[in-house]
Amino acid sequence: MTHASTAPATSRIGPSRPPSPLSMFEFWPGWAFYTPVVLYWIAMGLRHGDLSLPTAANPRIETGGLCGESKTGILDMAGETARQWIAPYTTITTGSSDDPVAAIAALARAGLALPVVLKPDIGCNGTGVKLVTTPDELAAAVVLFPAGIRLVMQRLIPFEHEAGVFYIRHPDEERGRLTSLTYKEAPLLVGDGRSTVRQLIDADARTRLVPHLYLPRLGARVHDILPAGETMRLVFAGNHCKGSIFRNGADDITPALTERIDRIMHDIPDFHFGRIDLKFESVASLRLGRGFEIIEINGVGSEATHIWDSRTTLREAYEAQFMHYRETFRIGAKKKKAGWRSAGAFTMLRYWRRQKKLLASYPLND
Repeated sequence: MTHASTAPATSRIGPSRPPSPLSMFEFWPGWAFYTPVVLYWIAMGLRHGDLSLPTAANPRIETGGLCGESKTGILDMAGETARQWIAPYTTITTGSSDDPVAAIAALARAGLALPVVLKPDIGCNGTGVKLVTTPDELAAAVVLFPAGIRLVMQRLIPFEHEAGVFYIRHPDEERGRLTSLTYKEAPLLVGDGRSTVRQLIDADARTRLVPHLYLPRLGARVHDILPAGETMRLVFAGNHCKGSIFRNGADDITPALTERIDRIMHDIPDFHFGRIDLKFESVASLRLGRGFEIIEINGVGSEATHIWDSRTTLREAYEAQFMHYRETFRIGAKKKKAGWRSAGAFTMLRYWRRQKKLLASYPLND
């Protein structure tokens, strides 16, 4: 009997699914989960005498990558070694009726072709991310953004699997280390030839608990009946709060992978703390430090996303959060001692308010 499923058996990666499809805190309101984290940040800031000290951890990036930073601003700093591992991209800025034509021209100049991933240059949590496969889809997606928005068009990486790798290197250390590896899976429905998309969502152990993450994107498709064996991917953006499933892959952190990521991150000036989002061919190749391409690199505002694995306890999640923020304060202090400046509390607030306003103007992600 066919049924709803969150992943095809042949493509599952990472640990097997735990008995509970959701953790206790996975979809708590943001204020409920992050209040202890904010209090810890304040305590560390008072201890160091600078609430914005982590912004100096990656001093060449706006706010150190805490919020409001340019995605391409980080990628553009990559040297020859790092660029070999980053999926090619180009940008356009919205603002005229010719935006779709300008987008096609920009792709041609960059030597890129459809399909591409279209996303805002300033953003977070996958907001506004669109998968574009045809010129008509590109034209329709570009005009959804308000004027003056810089959009990134990045080649669609052909690999099926996605992961987030957290990297830390102190400025007085020759080598960095990987503190987290998280596999990201998109929930899939498998048709049975009888059930509607909505019925398949309601039949699945996980998706039925958070239908609000998927239904707004589907529109009238919720009434479609999937043919037997046909699959439907519910989300494209690999983000937890948008409905993707996260698995802790710490057991697959190897010396070879660590060395590869460390070499890449050494080729981005003064980058010491953040998460690398990538797609990869297989777990075996990733363990060898091969067969992957980088989507984007995130700074001090990024998380070690293994905390969203449903097997992670609340205590383990906070221990991971506190450890990472403690490290970014330590790194920031060393960079500040070396002559770099932190952003300051008012600058952090200004960038956060700008990012919040921009996010509210973006269309729904795929």
